[in-house]
Amino acid sequence: MRAILLSGGLSLLLSLIGTRYAIKVLSAKGYGQEIREDGPTSHHVKRGTPTMGGTVIIFASVIGYAFAKLITQDLPSASALLLLFLFVGLGLVGFLDDFIKIYKQRNLGLRSKAKMVGQTLIAVVFGALALSPWLEDERGRTPASTHLSFIRDSGFVLPSVLVVALIWVIVTGTSNAVNLTDGLDGLAAGASVMVFGAYTLVNIWQNNQWCGQNDITYGRCYEVRDPLDLAIIAAAITGACFGFLWWNASPAQIFMGDTGSLALGGALAGLAILTRTELLLLILGGLFVVVTLSVIIQVGVFKASRASGLFRSVFRVKAGHRVFRIAPIHHHFEMLGWEQVTVVIRFWIITGLCVATGLGVFYAEWVAGT
Repeated sequence: MRAILLSGGLSLLLSLIGTRYAIKVLSAKGYGQEIREDGPTSHHVKRGTPTMGGTVIIFASVIGYAFAKLITQDLPSASALLLLFLFVGLGLVGFLDDFIKIYKQRNLGLRSKAKMVGQTLIAVVFGALALSPWLEDERGRTPASTHLSFIRDSGFVLPSVLVVALIWVIVTGTSNAVNLTDGLDGLAAGASVMVFGAYTLVNIWQNNQWCGQNDITYGRCYEVRDPLDLAIIAAAITGACFGFLWWNASPAQIFMGDTGSLALGGALAGLAILTRTELLLLILGGLFVVVTLSVIIQVGVFKASRASGLFRSVFRVKAGHRVFRIAPIHHHFEMLGWEQVTVVIRFWIITGLCVATGLGVFYAEWVAGT
């Protein structure tokens, strides 16, 4: 528990102080955000706001974790190193995207295919290593599992190749979901604080009921490779997001950029995979799911209505029909006249309800089985 408090506390301080310094440096260099032209007109005043603030979140989290391990004199676990690889690796992909936007002074950074190649490379390497027998502990457990999992390993076993493919879907899907959510001041950062905080609690509970303990009752324990180390990283990222939110809340003085959103999404995916709670992530990260679905629905209906006369006749829509005024859905509410702060706070409330529901389901599963 001491390591968890140390990592979270130091990450918060480093992020709080480091973000202020980053604002000065990035502003001096002119590393400002470009704004999408088809978005709400109220966003045009944000053009030039420093971006790439996600670098501070990444550095603060990594340093906070390293400091906690140094103080407690424990070696990093395989699960922790894999999670940090995913976190930093996807952050690097996002950094390249942000840098190209700034260098070329446009709202488009890496091409979608190039970004997907980067995400795929990181995800596949992570998945292959997480299932590697080289990283088995003394109990023969690898960081990731070949079982399909909701709250714990089920009896349904998948081939390793299929598991790696599933890991790719989870990692790319979650990282892009957080990226899509990062469209309003403080929205993604505030939501991330709650979801990573939830995973900190999940990992602490899993550590207390870990199957690797000698005095635990087998059958209801959790078969997770390194729950305590995962809790330390989850706490570090929670603290880093909290410190960053001080400067990112409306009116934002800095944006996390793709550097931060892809890294945070990757870390969430990694935590879900390494804690055997892949499907639980859909509940805990419900806001990210809704935002992503809004984009899928918007694009799907728009393309179908243009390509298919049958679709138009069945649903009685015109060619190029749009379900929302603009996607993702948080911009839709802005176009309806909601103030940005109102949208953010209400979406934070939705995130809180999703997190409370997810934690409730997690604990109820334990109570039902005891």
